[in-house]
Amino acid sequence: MSLTDKAIEQIRNLIRTGALPPGSKLPPEPELAAQLGLSRNLAREAVKALAVARILEVRRGDGTYVTSLQPSLLLEGLGGAMELLQGDSAALQDLMEARRLLEPAATALAATRISSKQLAEVKRHLDAMREAREDVELLNVHDAAFHRAVSSATGNESLLTLLEAISGRTLRARIWRGLVDDQAAGRTLVEHEAIFNALSSRDAFLSHAAALIHVSNTEQWLREHLRSTESGPQSATPGK
Repeated sequence: MSLTDKAIEQIRNLIRTGALPPGSKLPPEPELAAQLGLSRNLAREAVKALAVARILEVRRGDGTYVTSLQPSLLLEGLGGAMELLQGDSAALQDLMEARRLLEPAATALAATRISSKQLAEVKRHLDAMREAREDVELLNVHDAAFHRAVSSATGNESLLTLLEAISGRTLRARIWRGLVDDQAAGRTLVEHEAIFNALSSRDAFLSHAAALIHVSNTEQWLREHLRSTESGPQSATPGK
């Protein structure tokens, strides 16, 4: 480990042990450095790194605080990192594979926990998708909202954040798919209706299957289309 890595680990240990609980203010830099046996420069670099990771929050003119440490905050940067992969077809296929592994399981979990109010929210976006079937971009806005509503019903904030990061990237592919495949809207609606019906019955196994079919169909289409475009005279990548 580098000296900076060791300094970061020392501050993390203070947070882990509760010496610096969520919301607490770090000692001034000279005091923190002395407490940890570090140079002021190392302490400063460690604080910067932990601020980038959203573990610490530097408030100008006030000091540095431990954040709430909520999963949604700590994983927030994941979506931005995924966006940096746009234009990379191999990375996009990896993300679709990750979505296939996570989303059916999340949908099954949602089936066991979803409230009537949450189910109504899922239906609202499904109805909006039906109305927007001729408007590809609006259709996909409600498509993404539909899946977010399902993930939210799991009550698992970490899972929701992970799926948001993956779906945010693949949303571009779904929009692009609709632009080049005029049958996509109809198939998408049928698959989403199957997911909603399974959730309505609170059937975890059926919900898992419906979500798996939906994500697998999108993934298969994407892989086939990427192969055909990459072998053609001009390469095209979803989202461009």
